[in-house]
Amino acid sequence: MPGTVSLIQMIRHPTLDPPPGPRPRPDFSVFDPSFLARRVREHTGADHDSEVESWLERTAADPLATAAFYESLSIGFTEFFRDPLAFAVLERVLLPCLAETGRGEVRAWSAGCATGPEAWSAAMLLEDLHRAGSGRVPYRVIGTDISEESLGVATTGTYPLEALGNVRMRHLRDYMATTGSVASLGADLRARVSFSRLDLIDPRSQSPAESIYGGFDLVFCCNVLLYYRAEVRNLILGKLRRALAPGGYLVVGDSERGIVERAGGFRAIAPPATVFQKET
Repeated sequence: MPGTVSLIQMIRHPTLDPPPGPRPRPDFSVFDPSFLARRVREHTGADHDSEVESWLERTAADPLATAAFYESLSIGFTEFFRDPLAFAVLERVLLPCLAETGRGEVRAWSAGCATGPEAWSAAMLLEDLHRAGSGRVPYRVIGTDISEESLGVATTGTYPLEALGNVRMRHLRDYMATTGSVASLGADLRARVSFSRLDLIDPRSQSPAESIYGGFDLVFCCNVLLYYRAEVRNLILGKLRRALAPGGYLVVGDSERGIVERAGGFRAIAPPATVFQKET
């Protein structure tokens, strides 16, 4: 069964090229081998290779099961102000510097934004600057993700109160309206934040549709890179680097520091915070 063999090879040996012929979809070959092995075992509860392979054979014969497993590989966990150190560097140093350059609109992109907390967190800090500067700091935040379901949540801007533990009381008061057990982002932020679908690992895509020429001052891509093979990581990082304006900043997850350092093209500016500047 060609489909079965292909799927097993991609899961157990993702660094192998897929067999000749049409490339199977979903494409498991883009994922990091250790990540795939871990997720297969979590998904199956299997302890032995023979159990894993038996499950893979059954799954490969069922397109719906294959698609369901592929969807389960998407990591949608995110939080408001998830990395306090990185956001502190942004708030106290980088965003004020960007605002003082006088070069116009400050533009941020949250790549792989999931349900949107990262994009909204950045918008809160930028709105602080906007208000402190008597409206002299225009800004725009764009969030992208591959999941339409996650983007639907992000676009509503409505979250349960228990998801807002990292949000300061001042920000809750100034930028959110609470109704019962949920809170919603207010009109000021909604006017400056948008969400759209973008597949970061599609080589045909570049920047978000709202900004096809890039020019971002700040890009977030947190806890995305570590799930992919080295070639795919480099593809994503190349895309992000091209999207950044000269001297722009990239924020990644703590586990991705080494990935960015090895790839080159960026320099760490505030270790141990995982904030990097595009090298010219």
